[in-house]
Amino acid sequence: MATLFVRHDVADFDTWKRAYDAFDAERRTMGVTGDGVYRTDGDPNNVTAYHDFDSMDAAKKFAASDRLREVMAEAGVQGEPTLWFGTRV
Repeated sequence: MATLFVRHDVADFDTWKRAYDAFDAERRTMGVTGDGVYRTDGDPNNVTAYHDFDSMDAAKKFAASDRLREVMAEAGVQGEPTLWFGTRV
């Protein structure tokens, strides 16, 4: 299993979360098998999310997708997100 971690600032968490939830079914068709969202203590508009995939190739394809960038922009992501990949051990 592979995991994509994404950390970014958002203009407004509630707006971002609605867009994130609305994208759930589409994320699943793009290979996401599990996910979670965390807010930084003391900075509720700094968000870290993880997305699980069956393979690293699927994770990297999702991360590189134009659709993901489009949804993030519409959701109010500010600046360039930090992305990293991991495998569960």
